[in-house]
Amino acid sequence: MRVNLGQNAQLAPPLRTKNMEGAVDIPARVNGSNDSLPKPHIKPDEYAAMHKRSLEQSDEFWRETANKMLAWDVPFKTVQHGSFDEGNIAYFLEGHLNASYNAVDRWAIRDPNQIAIIWEADEPGEDTKITYGELLRRVCQVAGTLRSLGVKKGDLVIIYLPMIPEAAIAMLACARIGAVHSVVFAGFSADSLRDRVQDSSARVVITSDEGKRGGRTIAAKSIVDAALKECPGVEHVLVVKRTGAEDVPWVSGRDMWLEEKMKEQRAYIPPVLMSSEDPLFVLYTSGSTGRPKGIVHTTAGYILCAALTVKDVFDVHAGDKFGCMADIGWITGHTYIVYGPLVLGTTTLIFESTPMYPNPSRYWDVVDKHGLTQFYTAPTSIRLLRRMGTEHVASYKLDTLRVLGTVGEPINPEAWQWYNDNVGRGQCAIVDTYWMTEGGAHMITSLPGAIRAKPGSATVPFWGIEPVILDPHTGKELHDADAEGALVIRKPWPSVARTIMHDQARFMDTYMRAYPGYFFTGDSAARDKDGYIWIKGRVDDVINVSGHRLSTAEIESALGGHPGVAEAAVVGAPDEVTGQSITAFLALKPDYVYESGEALVKELTIQVRRAIGPFATPKRIICVEDLPKTRSGKIVRRVLRKIVCNEADQLGDLSSVSDPSIVDHLKEKYAEATK
Repeated sequence: MRVNLGQNAQLAPPLRTKNMEGAVDIPARVNGSNDSLPKPHIKPDEYAAMHKRSLEQSDEFWRETANKMLAWDVPFKTVQHGSFDEGNIAYFLEGHLNASYNAVDRWAIRDPNQIAIIWEADEPGEDTKITYGELLRRVCQVAGTLRSLGVKKGDLVIIYLPMIPEAAIAMLACARIGAVHSVVFAGFSADSLRDRVQDSSARVVITSDEGKRGGRTIAAKSIVDAALKECPGVEHVLVVKRTGAEDVPWVSGRDMWLEEKMKEQRAYIPPVLMSSEDPLFVLYTSGSTGRPKGIVHTTAGYILCAALTVKDVFDVHAGDKFGCMADIGWITGHTYIVYGPLVLGTTTLIFESTPMYPNPSRYWDVVDKHGLTQFYTAPTSIRLLRRMGTEHVASYKLDTLRVLGTVGEPINPEAWQWYNDNVGRGQCAIVDTYWMTEGGAHMITSLPGAIRAKPGSATVPFWGIEPVILDPHTGKELHDADAEGALVIRKPWPSVARTIMHDQARFMDTYMRAYPGYFFTGDSAARDKDGYIWIKGRVDDVINVSGHRLSTAEIESALGGHPGVAEAAVVGAPDEVTGQSITAFLALKPDYVYESGEALVKELTIQVRRAIGPFATPKRIICVEDLPKTRSGKIVRRVLRKIVCNEADQLGDLSSVSDPSIVDHLKEKYAEATK
């Protein structure tokens, strides 16, 4: 099926190779000039033609790639079906395979002693290596355990685990028997976990006795128990022994130790045959309505793009050790800790701790100790470590690194330069990767050895991705250089999400109908004269804090649960470390009496942490007389955004605000809070 792109299609960008303003030359470790290092997968003169082919001859491109990179039990015939207009996108129809087999079995058969997972525990010096042979055995035993509890193809299993190998093993075990996994970030509160369990109708939850992070102990099992008080449908809770705590709460008949159940199972069970379009996992993400969205990803297209981006974006070769420092509870962990590296057959790192524990050298200690060749983290971590000073990184060799990556938000040029100079030593490629939960894998990114980076720019589209910039008001395509507007994608790609669990109408309204005929990313972007893409930020009510997308409505709802709050408005403020931080403006009930402002803020903070999790804690909570509203009572959030962005002198027309005098009051209150 050949898609007619039309004469105005935005294909591969011009990519001028000389005199590109702000571009950085391709560094020595990935430019192919060093005979002792592997040659880059993509060479500078290959990108434009490959990208063009991936769009104009997409069926042929994806057919060849899928057959080369994945092991199929039943070959597919139809490469791609459906459109954004209909919301019926599907890839590799008629084909059958299994994600667990692709990620584990085929490598265990080839070399069972190859290291699959390096686990770096919270405490330095505690690390474990798991071979592909051992991984296969443990995945099969967990899969057998789930099957013994009645879990079958199509059932959904909730995984609420810290960063331990069992998290990846549980995901792969679900995939092996055709169950759908839904990993819930272990930083979420009991209330947030409860909501996800209820929405998914899960009957089985996998958790641990406790978790460890940054020297702290997290009572994971207690959080699960609190969540499940309102989830009568959960029949079984499998518990991993992480700390061996003696006083773990227990529900007789429901709870069981996973390790004990695994001993009852065979070391091998065959993988279940799955259709290419069978669901692989559901991952909940924040939405502008405040109700979490269960994003559904299917099997073949997702694991293909996961593995392909690991190979081409990070230039991974045989023998490499891939280090992604994200949490498995987010899409970055799914794609770049579990499925991407393992489907490619490489070694992947699971990191339980934080960049600051026990000191700001932890990342670099891990890189040198394990000989990592790729290192992938969020700009927030880079900015934080930059503030700590270069002495924490200067004494480390870091000479095994070839590619450095950033994820979750645009990286500012100053942090990019620090990363380049002090971690890469000017010898590593830096890939600034743009994508999202709904995209499944990298969508816009530089390629080591092929694309010159521009600090702060996501650079160019990956294979099969055709970004288009639209006028946000008219929906018309903007073809000029230096265009800025709404970022959309013209045509489908294999790893794009298929639906929202239980809510296809919401999926269509959010992504397909905002700009009919396109996939709407929810972001604004600019394109420069060289064709490079610069991500400008969200256009909906979602705040990006340290790469975590948080719904303003969800935080406002949590604050509104406090008995003293009449109304709440939450906006994102610029933050030099986290990118954005949360500022909450609250109007209290007139008759509410409280002890002190400090005590009230503490209560409100606890309210948010209990309802969502510690990572959603507002940086500032400001109590005001009233919020800026229209005559119909709608909160005018743009006024609050301008104030927190220090643009209070650029408020523009305030005629829609029913009481413009409240604006000066808001300015004064914000100024007091930021002294």
